[in-house]
Amino acid sequence: MSATPINSKKHNQLMTVKNLTSTSADLYIYGEIVDNTDWKWDEADVMPDDVLDALNQVDGLDELNIYINSPGGSVFAGQAIYNMLNRNKAKKNVYVDGVAASMASVIAMVGDTIYIPSNAYLMIHKPLTIAIGNATDFRDIAERLDVLEEGLINVYKDKLKTDVDIETIKAMVEKETWLTGDRVAEYFNVEVTEPKAIAACATDILARYDKTPSKLVAIDGGKPNNESQLNNENELIRFQNELDLLAL
Repeated sequence: MSATPINSKKHNQLMTVKNLTSTSADLYIYGEIVDNTDWKWDEADVMPDDVLDALNQVDGLDELNIYINSPGGSVFAGQAIYNMLNRNKAKKNVYVDGVAASMASVIAMVGDTIYIPSNAYLMIHKPLTIAIGNATDFRDIAERLDVLEEGLINVYKDKLKTDVDIETIKAMVEKETWLTGDRVAEYFNVEVTEPKAIAACATDILARYDKTPSKLVAIDGGKPNNESQLNNENELIRFQNELDLLAL
């Protein structure tokens, strides 16, 4: 990942829309979820404005296929994206292509049908923040985080299997829980598909989580296990996105 942010006004948005027809379209969320800003740390990062632009282009379609490979990111941006997608009247099919972590796992729950390969990952945890201030400030921040968490829990609750208690999910959120596709199906209404070759997200944010599976990111310094191979895969993803990009 480049250390220099990218001015999004000077670059095409890589919030890719593919296979646009009169009835359906494919939407790709293949980067970090970031707040609306003129700057992105990576071309693949996704802002609420990106999603709004894409949805304006596909408004009125019968079906929307949403492909996700994201480490998550901003809680507020993720909530906005979830709500925008949720309001869209199209039937939404969500495909977890590799990782749907943190806020990306919330966005994945927007699907009327959710498909996840048995070797892909969903990660759920408590919302996090960085803060500075006095004791009163921190108590206020903690209360706000509790409210945010309640909203996220309600999203997960809507997709629970009937025999799963929401308290089980709350306990999993409390300790940061990574679930393979097979385990996701134990708790949520999803369709598990055959395992597939998975490229890690094009970001090092996965290394910041406490319990990231070692196959996704190396323990030492957050570098990929096979950095050269991973970089090639990421470049192929970006190249494919650029080829198929429709002007938004």
